[in-house]
Amino acid sequence: MRFAPHTDDDVREMLSRLGLGSLDDLFAHVPAEVQLDRPLDIQGGRSEMELLQDLKGLAAQNRSAEDVVCFAGGGAYDHYVPALVWALAGRSELQTSYTPYQPELSQGVLQALFEYQSMICDLTGMEVSNASLYDGATALVEAVNMARGATGRSRVLVAGRVDPRYAEALRTYGRGPGYEPEVVPETGPGGKKAWDDVACVIAQYPDAHGALSRARDVFANAKTAGARAVQVFDPLSLGMVASPRELGADIAVAEGQVLGNHLNYGGPYLGVIAAMSQDLRRMPGRIAGETTDVDGNLGYVLTLQAREQHIRREKATSNICTNQTLMAIAAAIYLAWLGPAGLREVGEACAATARYAAERLIAVGARLTHPDEPFFKEFAVTFDRPAEQVRDTLLDVGYLVGPVVDGSLLVACTERRTRQEIDGLAEALGEVIG
Repeated sequence: MRFAPHTDDDVREMLSRLGLGSLDDLFAHVPAEVQLDRPLDIQGGRSEMELLQDLKGLAAQNRSAEDVVCFAGGGAYDHYVPALVWALAGRSELQTSYTPYQPELSQGVLQALFEYQSMICDLTGMEVSNASLYDGATALVEAVNMARGATGRSRVLVAGRVDPRYAEALRTYGRGPGYEPEVVPETGPGGKKAWDDVACVIAQYPDAHGALSRARDVFANAKTAGARAVQVFDPLSLGMVASPRELGADIAVAEGQVLGNHLNYGGPYLGVIAAMSQDLRRMPGRIAGETTDVDGNLGYVLTLQAREQHIRREKATSNICTNQTLMAIAAAIYLAWLGPAGLREVGEACAATARYAAERLIAVGARLTHPDEPFFKEFAVTFDRPAEQVRDTLLDVGYLVGPVVDGSLLVACTERRTRQEIDGLAEALGEVIG
């Protein structure tokens, strides 16, 4: 009991208030077969020095993307993060900031978030962005909430080759409001009747296989049917490919990890969401605005908070009232450092590297899953062996590739990958599948 913070008197008082005679009665509802019938096997205490040594041993069992050659993709990518990004974002006044609950005292953070929002609007061609959400998948959930609220309709269509993990997040979140996302062909559902009561159609561009599929046609059909067009996009692709607005999207969402954030074992990342002004008052989370005070001085505020649950709960469009401040600030610093020309240069480097990688892998026996479709920095391949086996074997020899999506292995090439590394991957793959 030395690890338990409760005294015997505390336990007796708790049981008395619950009308129970013993701790066994407290857990009587738990099936006997899953209850532990012996004391916990907890060893004696450890000194600080011993504990640190144990933790180092555990940490040493991990392998990071720096320990292998990283061709992994599927939503998180090994892009180069300039040193200045976290030299600035890591300053104490930024690194310790959370969501600005007292905006009049958070002018610097609010300005940084306002700049972030402005850059996201410039990137996407949309008219409004918020100060970020938790991640790409939950940003998509919020986009669906916006679309259902705006149209008064219930059905949610997911065009083929949207990341299946995003679709799964929609299924999970949809249980509450009562919708089940319907996966349809890449071109959208056929026939006018198939669009009845559709709130939105979701397409990914580049899609979950890395290909640049026909999102424009899907969105045009959605508009004709009175539904919202929602696009999942890669922010770093926008130096080369059409923006969400140019494709006809009404709402655009993304995982913002590629904007100055390291892989970090999977997070924290940030969710990007942008829309047109027609959906401004349905947008969740924080929105930083620019204004002037009574003396005419420039200042920053949080705007449109009346839609949030802490003020008008019965009319709330979302239960989110926060944002990923630090990650969004890092993204703003990264985009400011990159600039429009730099954004295009990174995109061109990724595209050229991916094209070279595809040619080399095809030469040793891999098959492109979509040989007739263009791709940006990521492509899907298949083999005569299961893709999972190929992925695991490549990792054993120092190449992190994947994930496996719909039976195909994704290969992602960022500006960090060299021809020498790609040649090494091709040689290793040839041995694996040969």
